[in-house]
Amino acid sequence: MSRNKSNKNQIKEEEFYLKDILAKYIIHWKWFALGITVCLIATFLHLRYATPEFRASTTILVKDEKKGGMLSELSAFADLGLVGGLKSNVDNEIEILKSRTLVESTVKMLDLNICMFVEGSINDRETYKNAPIEINFINRKNKFYETYIVFDFLELKKDKFQLESNFGSEELNVILNNKKEFFYGETIRTKYGDLIINRLTQENDSRGNGASIKIIISPIDEVVDSFKNRLEVTSLSKTSSVVSVSITDPVIEKSEDFLNNLIQIYNENAVSDKNLISEKTSEFIANRLKLITQELDGVEQDVESFKKTNNLTDIEAEAKLFIEGSGEYNKKILEAEIQLNVVSSLLDFMKKSTNSDLLPTNIVSGERDASSLINSYNELILDRNRILKSATSLNPVVVKIDQQIESLKANVTSSLKRVQTNLTIQKRDLKVKEGSFNSKIGKIPVQERQFRVIARQQKVKEELYLYLLQKREETAISLSATEPNARVVDLAKALKDPVSPQKNVFYFAALLLGLFIPFVIIYVIDLLDNKLKSRLDLEGKTSIPFIGDIPTSDSPFEIMMPNSRTSSAEALRIIRSNLDFMVNKEIGSRAKTIFVTSTVPQEGKTFVSANLAATYALSGRKVLLVEMDIRSPRLDKYLDVPERGVTNYLSSSELKPEDLIVKQKGYDDLYVLSAGNIPPNPAELLMSKKVETFFETLKTQYDYIIVDTAPVSVVADTILIAKYADCFVYVFRANYLGKRMLSIPNSLYKENKLPNMCLLLNDTDTKKGYGYGYGYGEKTIKTSWYQKFLNF
Repeated sequence: MSRNKSNKNQIKEEEFYLKDILAKYIIHWKWFALGITVCLIATFLHLRYATPEFRASTTILVKDEKKGGMLSELSAFADLGLVGGLKSNVDNEIEILKSRTLVESTVKMLDLNICMFVEGSINDRETYKNAPIEINFINRKNKFYETYIVFDFLELKKDKFQLESNFGSEELNVILNNKKEFFYGETIRTKYGDLIINRLTQENDSRGNGASIKIIISPIDEVVDSFKNRLEVTSLSKTSSVVSVSITDPVIEKSEDFLNNLIQIYNENAVSDKNLISEKTSEFIANRLKLITQELDGVEQDVESFKKTNNLTDIEAEAKLFIEGSGEYNKKILEAEIQLNVVSSLLDFMKKSTNSDLLPTNIVSGERDASSLINSYNELILDRNRILKSATSLNPVVVKIDQQIESLKANVTSSLKRVQTNLTIQKRDLKVKEGSFNSKIGKIPVQERQFRVIARQQKVKEELYLYLLQKREETAISLSATEPNARVVDLAKALKDPVSPQKNVFYFAALLLGLFIPFVIIYVIDLLDNKLKSRLDLEGKTSIPFIGDIPTSDSPFEIMMPNSRTSSAEALRIIRSNLDFMVNKEIGSRAKTIFVTSTVPQEGKTFVSANLAATYALSGRKVLLVEMDIRSPRLDKYLDVPERGVTNYLSSSELKPEDLIVKQKGYDDLYVLSAGNIPPNPAELLMSKKVETFFETLKTQYDYIIVDTAPVSVVADTILIAKYADCFVYVFRANYLGKRMLSIPNSLYKENKLPNMCLLLNDTDTKKGYGYGYGYGEKTIKTSWYQKFLNF
C-alpha cells in the first residue's frame, strides 16, 4: 500500500511539474501564434513564386545474358575461353546509364547548357520549345564549354533585335566595335564561336513581338553535374532486366527530351561498341585466313614431294602391324618369365618345407599334372595333421602317411622341374620371333618419322583453316544483325503534378518552425535567466520551510482592508495560516513575535510586514507592528506613523513604549511603532539592554508582534536582535535576486542564526505562470484561460 501511495504521489508531482513547464510557454501564446502566422505566410509566398519541378521517367528493357537476351559478338570465340568476363548484366548497364560521359553527350546533343529565360515581374520563367527565337552556336571554341555567358536579347522589329552582354562589349567581341543591333540570321562572331539567332514565330504570331529574353550559357561541367545528380536509374525487379530511368526538372519537355535522347545515345554507343568488336574480329579472321592458306599450301607441297622422293604409299598401316606383332610377343615373354619365377619360388619352398606344410595351389597355370600332384600332396598333409590331433608321430598310420608324403613330394618336385624346363624353352622361342619383328620395324625408313611430322602440320593447318572460315561467317551474320542494348518499354513521360515543392510538407515544416522559433527563444531566455521566480526554483536548493508567495499587487503600497478580495489578500491569508503552524509550537499567553527580513533592500519586506500585521488584526488579534529597520525606515509609505519611534525609546530614559505606539485608523486592533529618527550608531543602539526590556514588556500586551528588520546581507542589525524572535519570515522577491543568493539564507538556517526560519516569495507574476491563482467567487471568473487549461 505504501509503495502504491508513493507511486501515485510521484505521478502527481510529475503532472504538477509538467503543468508548470507548460504554463511557462503557454503564457507566451501570442508569440507562438505570431511565429506560426509569419512562417505560414512566408511559406505561402515561397510556394507562390517557387519554380515547380516535375518528374519524368522512362522504362527500358536491358539485354542481359543472365536473364535472357542477345549474346555478344565475341561469343564466336566462347569455345576458346576468350569472353568469360565480358558478358553484360543489369548492374553494369545501370552504371553506364548514370555515367558522366553519357550525360555529357546528351547535354551537348540537346544544347542544354544554353537556356533562355523570359523576364517576369518576380521570377524569370525558362522557355524551351515554345521560345520565340532559336539560338545556334557554330564553330564553337573550347572556351564555349568552360565559360559562363549571359546575353540580354530584346526584339526591336520583326527582322531586327538588340543583343547585349552582361560582361561588357569586349566579351561579345563582334566585328564592329560597340555594335548591339543585329538582324535575324546574321552571323555574330564571338571569341566562343559564331552565334546565329533565328526567329521562330510566324508573321501573325505576336508572342515574339518586343520579347525580352535572357540567354544564359553555363559551363558544361556544371550542367552535367546538375543533370547527373538529378538522374535516377533503378532496377524494377531482381528477377528481370527492366530498368526505370527518371529525372526531375522545372521544364517538362526538357526532362522528357533528355531521357529519350539519353536512351538513344546509350543504344547508339552500345551498337557502335558491338560493331567495333565485330569489325575487329572480322579483320583478325581475314588476316589469319590469309596466313593459314599460305602455310597450308606449303605443307601439302611438302607431303607430295616427300612421297614421290621415297616411293611411299601406306607406310603407316604396315608399320602398325609390325609394331602390334612385336608387342604381342613381348607380352608373352613377360608371362613366361613370370611363370618361371613362380616355379622357382615353389621349388625353393618345397626344399625348406616339412611334412606339416601345405603347398600353394593354382599358381602354376597351364600345368594340370603339377597342380594335381600338389592337390594330392596337400590332402595327405591335411590327413596327417588331423590324425596327429589324437595320436603321436609314432603312430603306424602317421608313419605310413609320412612315407606317402615323401614319395609324393619327390614326384611334385620332378614335375615342377619339367615345367621349369618347358618354360625356359618357350621363352627362348618367343625371343627369337620378337627379334624377327623388331628387325622388320628397324628396316622402316627414317623418312617415315619425318613424314609423320609433315602430316601432323598438315592436319593442324586444315582444322584451323576450317574453323576460321566458320567464324568469319558467324561474325558477318552478327555484324549485319546487331541490335540495340536496350529496348524502350515506355517513352519518357512527366507527371502532371509537381514533385517539388511539396506544399503539405512545407506547410507542416512552417507550422513546426513557427512553434520551434518562439520555443527556442523562450527556452534560451529562461536558460540564461538565473532569477528566482517561483517555488519550483526553490525546490531541491533549500531545506528552509516555504510558507507561500504573494502575487504582484496592483498598488505597490496596498494594505489589506477588511473586505479585500484581491489575489494578494488571499495569498496573505494563506501565509497567515501557514505562519500559525510555525509559531504555535510553544503555547502560552505571551505574544508571538514574527520578524520579517530579506537579503537586500527593495525585496518588499516592509510591504509584507505591514500586510501581515493588517491580516492578523483583521482576524480579531491584537497586533503590534514594529519598524526596526532603523537605518532606512519605509513604513510611512504604507501607514500613518508618528515621527518618534523605536530609536527615540532606546536613546531616552524617560520615554515608554506606550508613549510612542499609535493605533492605526480603520483597524480595531492594529497598533504601529515606527522606527523614529535615524541614529548615528544603530548597531550599538540595538545592542542595549533596553531592547530586551522592550520586547519583554510588549509581549505581555499583544497577541502578535510583527517586526520589520533590516536586510541581513547589508548590515548586522537583524542578527543582533534575532534572539527575540519566535519566527523569522525571510522574504525573497521574484525576478529580483539570482538563485545563487540562496546560499545566504541556507547558511543562516544551517547555523541557526535566525530562529524558526521560513521563506516567503514576494511579487510573483501569476500571469506568466510563476505563482498560483488566488481568489474565489467573482475572481474565479477572471482566471486566465491557460490556468483553466492547466487545471483541466
